[in-house]
Amino acid sequence: MKEKPRAAALISGGLDSMLAVRVIQEQGVEVEGINFFTGFCVEGHTHAIRQRDQKRPKRNNALWVAEMLGVPLHMIEVVDEYKEVLTNPKHGYGSNLNPCLDCKGFMVRKALEWMRENNFDFLITGEVVGQRPKSQKRQDMPIIQRESGAEDLLLRPLSAKLLPETYPERAGWVDRERLYDFNGRSRKPQMALARAFGFEEWAQPAGGCCFLTDAAYSAKLSDLWRSRGARQYDMDDIMLLKVGRHLRPRPHFKLVIAREEGETRFLEGYRKRFTHLRTVSHGGPLTLVDGETDEDDLLLAARLAARFSSGRAADRVRVSVTDVDGVTREMDVPPLPTSAVSADWYVGA
Repeated sequence: MKEKPRAAALISGGLDSMLAVRVIQEQGVEVEGINFFTGFCVEGHTHAIRQRDQKRPKRNNALWVAEMLGVPLHMIEVVDEYKEVLTNPKHGYGSNLNPCLDCKGFMVRKALEWMRENNFDFLITGEVVGQRPKSQKRQDMPIIQRESGAEDLLLRPLSAKLLPETYPERAGWVDRERLYDFNGRSRKPQMALARAFGFEEWAQPAGGCCFLTDAAYSAKLSDLWRSRGARQYDMDDIMLLKVGRHLRPRPHFKLVIAREEGETRFLEGYRKRFTHLRTVSHGGPLTLVDGETDEDDLLLAARLAARFSSGRAADRVRVSVTDVDGVTREMDVPPLPTSAVSADWYVGA
């Protein structure tokens, strides 16, 4: 038996990964955490933008969990590598644009590479049998092990008693009798275990913070891909899809309209990338124009911007239009009537 085995743990910031680490720590194993940044889990950032979310913690939950556990956390950026997982998933998507099975296999494969490079002995995840329909059915567990290359170096402490014995158990690094047999979607057993360990707070009891599981966000991403004729995106796209009302009044252009002051401040950072509109005669949000537009399109955009301003009931609203070269002009327009704003224009509403 090794004197002090070492385990690398995937830490998402949720309850399950926190418990998985603590279960293994209780057996005297040295644990360090890994968190992969794909761009789609920036929940604390989004909460910081919107006023309605001001009471929610503005924190990176993976870092917070690592601090609670007293383990180092290695944060690794995989934005470009992850694009193939998202745009061409071998096992398809879940109920939205979440490629959960491919995603988990990718994460475990990358963690395995890191584990070997840094002389760790095995991997830990917080997976629970039957908890997630796309990636945690019992029949999915071997797929992740096989396709990632981790095989029996991958230990799931919360459901280990329901699964075949792993190498860390056979090697005597981990006592199987001190592992668990959690099964199904209820988090009550995990919450009870958290309290038994002395945890008084935990993040996302439902697990995960991936925006790809969100129906509205997925609809916006699908719309983006359709408009471009290809499954392409960059980090600015990822962030902008989280912010504002998205309206597509015509197939070739879309408007991103701030819903509140915090979003207006955030969208200010994108003014040089997009043609943008402001209401001059009345208070109103910043509006970005994404796509190629002609004069008629800009007139419609200006009327929509006026519709979402404080001058929506006025006869005319003055709107400034600034193109990507910084050239500004003004248009005096009647706000578009509410009855003329089609529900089909709203993307991901």
